[in-house]
Amino acid sequence: MTTELLPNFLGGEWVAGQGESQTLTDPVTGEALVRVSSAGLDLKAGFAFARERGGAALRAMSYGQRAAMLGAVLKVLQANRDSYEAISTANSGTTKADTAVDVDGAMFTLGWFAKAGAALGEARALLDGPAARLAKDDVFRSQHLLLPARGLALFINAFNFPAWGLWEKAAPALLSGVPVVVKPATATAWLTQKMVADVVAAGVLPAGALSIVCGGSGGLLDALAGEDVVSFTGSAATAATIRGHAAFREHSVRLNVEADSLNSALLLPDAAPGSDAFNLFVREVVREMTVKSGQKCTAIRRVFVPAERYDAVAEAIGAKLAGIRVGNPRDESVRMGSLVSRDQYRTVRDGIAALRGVAEVLHDGDSHALVGADPAVAACVGPTLLGARDAAAATLVHDLEVFGPVATLLPYASLDEAHALVRRGQGSLVASLYGADHAALAASCLALGDLHGRLHVVSPDCGAAHTGHGNVMPQSLHGGPGRAGGGEELGGLRGLGFYHRRCAVQAAPAVLEALAPAVIQP
Repeated sequence: MTTELLPNFLGGEWVAGQGESQTLTDPVTGEALVRVSSAGLDLKAGFAFARERGGAALRAMSYGQRAAMLGAVLKVLQANRDSYEAISTANSGTTKADTAVDVDGAMFTLGWFAKAGAALGEARALLDGPAARLAKDDVFRSQHLLLPARGLALFINAFNFPAWGLWEKAAPALLSGVPVVVKPATATAWLTQKMVADVVAAGVLPAGALSIVCGGSGGLLDALAGEDVVSFTGSAATAATIRGHAAFREHSVRLNVEADSLNSALLLPDAAPGSDAFNLFVREVVREMTVKSGQKCTAIRRVFVPAERYDAVAEAIGAKLAGIRVGNPRDESVRMGSLVSRDQYRTVRDGIAALRGVAEVLHDGDSHALVGADPAVAACVGPTLLGARDAAAATLVHDLEVFGPVATLLPYASLDEAHALVRRGQGSLVASLYGADHAALAASCLALGDLHGRLHVVSPDCGAAHTGHGNVMPQSLHGGPGRAGGGEELGGLRGLGFYHRRCAVQAAPAVLEALAPAVIQP
């Protein structure tokens, strides 16, 4: 039986791709689900429609009106949540809890920007700091403004968050007044396409404000213009290819990249076995290894502990991992579902094999019998904890990210050595620190903050309230320097900056005062 071909939405119309299509499958059962294709689309015309129709309509609104629009989108998504859960289970192999991380996380982020944007009221531009005097008698000043970009925002997204990956970018873009074109990763594009279809059907966005291209990415970058912006989430190798395109080299199209990240968890020396900080550390490492089967760009990959705690930590993590049931997410006893595809399964298996060349196996994921799944078909990999007693010599651990339920335990002799080892990740999205010594935690923040987009500091006094190492909150920065891509997203209303252009207006105070009704300090 032929599976349904999902249409693209471009130029204000639903358009089926032509020619060869790609089939999306259930990563647990291998069942064919739907097909996608972007072949034959007129991308340049579709992009022009988004800029001219969608952009103009969005910019005609105030921030407050666009915030209300986001609130309307949220209501549409909430009304259709059950269908999103079904698609996520079928196409991504996720448990209900893992679906919530993606789908409910998307809705929370959308709701946050709707509420924050409402406070911007009727403004049409943003102030960027106070005015500066340019003349001795103060008759000439400089005022920096942020004005919405008049291009479109192209999102080239990864496979692991088909819901959140769209809306964490689209919320600040649409609030800024910039139309969105999303190209979801093919393997899990169904959920993204369904969300876009529901929003389009509800008519809560202006024509051209939201478009989707499913299937191949050929020609997307060729259709860009100078005022557009691009946000890419994926591998560093693909990011390097994108950066070489003429759109960025010759036309200065703005590019934000989130790429590979060897995120760390660091247990400070004061956290003895059995202490609250020690237990919080173990719990979070296990959670990060198993949530979404370790397929999170923020997941913990390297686990740093004092050398004298190495065996105790290995035992404690291993004991918790032994209780994780892996398999078909439709079985309510299953705690961890599958990877998104057999291709990803093979990549993770190859990565584990490579790390085993420099590390010992402390907990073997292969020891888990799959629940309700055929190991010859399902893309399931059990949680695997490796360990390297010589952390400095295990170079590959600091270079290779295995994008699955895999982490490596690494000992350190001093806190200075721990900081140096963490920094060998060459730039990460997040590192988490665990201990009860507030001064030592603060010192580690200063030692590591420049090489991380976010530091998640967990001490017993916030142990019951912290939001989680891997959870990306809309109020906090998401991104990281170096190998993590050098990009920045979210960070509260700072997230609007990527979709605005900064301009210095040099004028008499009276002119700047005349601007006042149209601008606001975010």
